[in-house]
Amino acid sequence: MDFDTSNSTSHRMRTGGEALVEQLIAEGVTKVFGIPGIQLDWAVEALRANADRIDFVVPRHEQAASYMADGYARTTGKEGVCMVVPGPGMLNALSGIATAYACSSRVLFLVGQIDSGAIGKGHGLLHELPDQSAILRGLCKWHALAERPEDVARLVHEAFAELRSGHPRPVAIELPADVLQAVAASLTYPRAPEAPTAPDSDRIEQAATLLANARFPVIQAGGGAAAAGASEAIRALAEQLQAPVVMTEGGRGVLDDRHPLALTTLGGRAVMPHADVVLVLGSRFVNALGQASYALEATRYIYVNLDEGHASGPRSDGLSIAADVRLTAEALLAALPERKHQAATDRGAPVKRWAAEQLQQIQPQWSFAQALRAGMADEDILVSELTQIGYYSTIGFPVHGPRRYVTPGYQGTLGYGFNTALGAAHGNPENRVVSINGDGGFAWGMQELATAARDQCAISIVVFVDGHYGNVRRIQNATFGKEFAVELTNPDFALLARAYGIPECNTDSPEGLLNALEEAQKRGGPALITVTVGAMPSPWGLIHDFVPIGFEVPANPLGEPETV
Repeated sequence: MDFDTSNSTSHRMRTGGEALVEQLIAEGVTKVFGIPGIQLDWAVEALRANADRIDFVVPRHEQAASYMADGYARTTGKEGVCMVVPGPGMLNALSGIATAYACSSRVLFLVGQIDSGAIGKGHGLLHELPDQSAILRGLCKWHALAERPEDVARLVHEAFAELRSGHPRPVAIELPADVLQAVAASLTYPRAPEAPTAPDSDRIEQAATLLANARFPVIQAGGGAAAAGASEAIRALAEQLQAPVVMTEGGRGVLDDRHPLALTTLGGRAVMPHADVVLVLGSRFVNALGQASYALEATRYIYVNLDEGHASGPRSDGLSIAADVRLTAEALLAALPERKHQAATDRGAPVKRWAAEQLQQIQPQWSFAQALRAGMADEDILVSELTQIGYYSTIGFPVHGPRRYVTPGYQGTLGYGFNTALGAAHGNPENRVVSINGDGGFAWGMQELATAARDQCAISIVVFVDGHYGNVRRIQNATFGKEFAVELTNPDFALLARAYGIPECNTDSPEGLLNALEEAQKRGGPALITVTVGAMPSPWGLIHDFVPIGFEVPANPLGEPETV
């Protein structure tokens, strides 16, 4: 890749570690999440020398470092940066990198390496792996190994160029210890520009023609729409078309749930069968079994995704636009003719009422989700988890804006939630972050109570305690009529919180949860709220279209003639 060096600083002598930190600062980085170690000493020393310009946030486990970078990235729209030692440090952090990959998250993964001359020799040096680079290449969209100190700044600059163009996914740089320590003359490059992929004008015209002639268009917005920061463009496009917007788990918040056209995938089941044109924006458009989300024979499909593979089978054939979602939505809006339309509530309201009726029947999940919403400001952030309220929240928790709701996506990484929420809290100090966890998943990262206490993060940590891996338990009983290896031995959570100096309380009701959230908001800083619960009914029939359901999808919720 060629670089514009016209605004670069002149060559000057510095260590590889100094070049690393100065280029991070040039790229706009203000936080690095990581844990120091011997291979990183010269990078950490450079961070110490620049502590007034860049904050080094040190959690208690490498897994937390990558999750925090992901949470920071997805809730701020900026790049998240994490740094760990090689070998076990890198391996510990990979679950967070895998989650970032699944969720199209912009994370720079800085990984230490053994001395460059020993790589691949199998000497058994501290933290050596047989082929660390191969592991990183499999989980990142771009990877590089710094071989000389004068290469470090250039590689950091190239990494940010990759993060700010094409499909947003993690990138990685390996930094051998001797390269970080060595001194050489090197440049600092100007900030890499944003370079989203523009859509093809001919395909925009084709898509605009389809949409302009559609009687009932529907938009599906996924994680790619959220990652592109496309909310405003999608809202304007939806209103122009009077198209309901079906938001996937990763797309929640692209449209405020209070908007008349905003629907979850539950509402999508009611409107998709009536659509004559479906515009898919940044969604893989397959369900959790890898099947096409919808395959309606007479419906026309337009797929907008940076990955053209997401427009091929098992999906129905359609028009593919390989481009940035925001730029494409803006271009479509500009290409559409003025259109007189009915009020938005005419199409959205009946479906929203029907979906709400289904959701209210799942108790106590509905009541707890309502308590969470009532205890949070619109701008506050909910970080979900693989727990009963977390599963339900993918369709049952109202989201009022972009980057306000975070899930692990298809990676389904149990235990990611609390760690990721800490990264969100560091990136959004003006808002409160609510982290919902089960007692199973919370144990993956509960040592990070030390991080929350040290940094006084504005975070409400809610742990629903039932003493089991609840979802595994329910599946075992449904499948085998027995349960095994699902019972948990929990600590005294109240005592644990007090040991870290964190305020705590316990409740067993939605009303108690709401009161605890309001008290935590008033007090500020971290709080641990445990909620004692029992077994809960399955919400899967509402969440997944392939799970048998006990309710009927309206045959014609729109009150209009059938189109397909």
